Amino acid sequence: MAKALTAKSIENMKPGTERREIPDGGCRGLYLIVQPTGRTSWAVRYRFNGQPKKLTLGTLMLAEARRAATTALHELDRGNDPAALKSNAQEAAEEAAGARARDTVEHLAARFIEKHVRTLRPASQRQATHVLNDLVVPKWKGRSIHDIERKHVRELVEEIAEDRPVMANRALAYLSKFFNWCCERDILKASPCVGVKRPAKEQARERVLTDDEIKALWKACETIGYPAGPAVQLLLLTGQRRTEVFEMKRSEIVGDLWTLPGERVKNKQEHAIPLTAQAMAIIEAAPVIGDYVFSAGGGNYRLGSMSHSKDKLDAILRPKAPWTLHDIRRTVATGLQKLGVRLEVTESVLNHKSGSFRGIVSVYQKHQYSAEKRDALGRWADYVEALVTGRETKVIALRRG
Repeated sequence: MAKALTAKSIENMKPGTERREIPDGGCRGLYLIVQPTGRTSWAVRYRFNGQPKKLTLGTLMLAEARRAATTALHELDRGNDPAALKSNAQEAAEEAAGARARDTVEHLAARFIEKHVRTLRPASQRQATHVLNDLVVPKWKGRSIHDIERKHVRELVEEIAEDRPVMANRALAYLSKFFNWCCERDILKASPCVGVKRPAKEQARERVLTDDEIKALWKACETIGYPAGPAVQLLLLTGQRRTEVFEMKRSEIVGDLWTLPGERVKNKQEHAIPLTAQAMAIIEAAPVIGDYVFSAGGGNYRLGSMSHSKDKLDAILRPKAPWTLHDIRRTVATGLQKLGVRLEVTESVLNHKSGSFRGIVSVYQKHQYSAEKRDALGRWADYVEALVTGRETKVIALRRG
């Protein structure tokens, strides 16, 4: 019968010219393997279904090897093959490791952009892509999404909020959508955004341009010229959303009717805008480069970021209070109300669904207000023209830059 090995006997064991297996009398089936190099490891030999089997334990201390062997033989007594169990566990661990490697933040963020963000409106696409590619991935690159916890989300948005509080709110919103998307695909069980509060308070803007500011803005647009100048002028005449105006296509215009397809509209419903003589004059004066009315870069490219053009306008206007391009839409809405246009017509012009068109009204109210919208926009264009020219007029095309 083999003697029980001891830590001392193992330490004093000399390697031979060939690999040796030395049984441990202290544990059934356990063998110490000694390589010619002097390296030692452990293995368990046993029989399963009448066949000789071997379970490699690796390099362990004596006590650890005996515990591992005892556990393996206990599984054998239960009718399980210890070597097969180890192999299955290794495969499962490798598969899990592979899944974690695939579940990096940057890999899943790229998939989210491709599968979900591409379906959003252009402005939302740009903002979501900016948040993920420029704010999130650089911070978490190489990390598994399974390692991202609520504290990491909070730290990230709070860091952004230090100098960009509103952007921090947007970052949290898109992160929440991203993690929810991962949950829907069973990549995550729960979103780490749950319980994270928006880092900044936002107040609804109330900025409306005064008549003097409208006149000054029009003149400034003439100064900076095509494409941004007339694009902002058309924004002022139509009151539509800036991406809708800046990405206007000639193929969307038939006669003096501009029809926005559902995929270009926030509510995904086709929207028709009558174009006044003043608006048509701007469109007809734009150089025909391609389908886009306002084309950037000297080719058939949509008008992109307006930040540089906005800076040019501000340098000319020197406004007393900050303003945004979206304030123009609010200015148009306010101007229509000042001209006595009914609220439901104003909302139809702006394609805005508020209290007037919600609930049961939205189901049964199908009137398009085509004539009313044409009249309202005509009156507003005449009003703007009177401000700019300093004389009362009905329909006279304004001078363009």
